[in-house]
Amino acid sequence: MKRIFLLLLVALTAVQCNDDDDSVDQAAIDNEIILQYIADNDLDAQDIGRGLYFVDEETGTGENPTASSTVRVAYRGYFPSGQVFDLSDPGGVVFSLNQVIEGWTIGIPYFKTGGKGMLLIPSALAYGTNPPPGIPANSVLIFDIHLINIL
Repeated sequence: MKRIFLLLLVALTAVQCNDDDDSVDQAAIDNEIILQYIADNDLDAQDIGRGLYFVDEETGTGENPTASSTVRVAYRGYFPSGQVFDLSDPGGVVFSLNQVIEGWTIGIPYFKTGGKGMLLIPSALAYGTNPPPGIPANSVLIFDIHLINIL
């Protein structure tokens, strides 16, 4: 009985280690994709942690939202290939930042009201292995952002 328990424990530990290795590997893959995109497009990108990058193209003049703010944002979401997967109308869409992908919750507060820029989001801060239709698993996502206002 002890031997079976020990074998199960070893097997469970091995599976857990493999899962951790997969997430580390995916983070490295995502980072390589993002850094290549930054280099290819000559972007002045700021690493804001956890593999997330922010590009300030036009600094706004207003306040910065918090991670729990409700904001009106005009955006274009696309893959590093340039293929667009989502697009708001120019008037923007209202979002609560605690109800969106983690990359937005962390990244949008770097914008000031009226500001425009870009977020380069690793898959772990986007949809990871469980994306909605139209977005492949483990996709790096790029968003052009215009923070219209904080509500």
